[in-house]
Amino acid sequence: MNITVTRRIRQGAFVMCLLGCLAAIPWAAAQSTDNSTPTRTRRRDPNRLPTDGRSFGPEVNRLQNENPKTAREEATGPGAAPNWTNAPAFLRDAFTFTRVHYDVDPNAPGHSGQLRWSIDFPDSDLNLSWRLKQLTSLQVNPDGRVLRLTEDELYHYPFLYFVEPGRMLLSDQEADILRRYLLNGGFVMFDDFWGETEWGVFELQMKKVFPDKFPVDLPMTHKIFHCVFDLRETPQVPGLPHYQAGRTYERLDAKDPHYRGISDDKGRLMVLICHNTDMGDGWEREGEDEGYFRDHAEKFAYPLGVNIVFYAMTH
Repeated sequence: MNITVTRRIRQGAFVMCLLGCLAAIPWAAAQSTDNSTPTRTRRRDPNRLPTDGRSFGPEVNRLQNENPKTAREEATGPGAAPNWTNAPAFLRDAFTFTRVHYDVDPNAPGHSGQLRWSIDFPDSDLNLSWRLKQLTSLQVNPDGRVLRLTEDELYHYPFLYFVEPGRMLLSDQEADILRRYLLNGGFVMFDDFWGETEWGVFELQMKKVFPDKFPVDLPMTHKIFHCVFDLRETPQVPGLPHYQAGRTYERLDAKDPHYRGISDDKGRLMVLICHNTDMGDGWEREGEDEGYFRDHAEKFAYPLGVNIVFYAMTH
C-alpha cells in the first residue's frame, strides 16, 4: 500500500486551515483556563544528572491497559486533556497523533523496561492534539492512536512518533516495514533520548532500516523550523525536573541539542531525529510549572510541534 495518496487527499484542506489560522494567534492565547495536566512521576535513568534530590521513581510505567489502542483510554482524573468531537464529515480525515509501541533491547546499557515507548503517555499526545485543535482549524483526532509497526492499520497514519528510542530494538520485519512505510510517503519523529551511548544504540537500529542512508544535522535555515512559527534558535527542552534544577540538558554529554534528518532520494525529509531534547515533556507537563510552560512549552515545544506536524503533512 502507498500512504501518499491518502495523505495528499487531506493535504489541501490541512494547508488552508493551518495557514489561515495560526499566523494571527499569539502564544499567550495557548494558556486556556483548563491547561492543567495530571501530575505524573517521571521514570528516568538513575545515572542521569541529579535534580535537587528529586526521585524519578522506578523505570516502570503503570498503564491501565497493557496494550492500549488510544491515548484517551489512559487519560483519567480531573486534569486530563479536554475532549472534543469532530464533525461527522471529518471523522476519517482528522490528523491523528500516532505513537509507536516498540520493544526494548534488554542488553542495551542503562535502565530498560518494556514500557519505555509510553514515556510521557498519554498526556503529551493529548495535549499536543488539543493545542492543534485549539490554535488552528485543523481537524484533530481527540483520542490519538497507539500501534505496533506490524499492525495493518499503519498505512492509515502518515505521522508516527517514537519516544526514548535510545534502547529501541527493531526486528528485521519491523525494520523492513518501517523502510517501506517511509519510502511510500510516511513521516517519523524520534524524540527524547540523550547522550552518545543512546545515540549509538539508536544509530545501529536505524542501520537496519536504511543501511545506505545517514542522519544529517538540519541547519536552522531548514523549513521545519520556520514553516509556521519562526524559530530563531535551536530548541532544547529538558525534562521538568532538570529545568527545576536549573539545566536545559539531562546528561553531561548531552549539552548540545541536535535535530537530524534522513531524506529520501528526492530530498523529502522523512525522518526527524530530536536528540538531546525532550519535546514530549514540554507537551506532557505544561500545566505543572508556570516557568516551564513559559520557557519551554510555549516558547519551543508547541511551536516546533506545530511546525513538525505541518511539515510532515505537506511534504
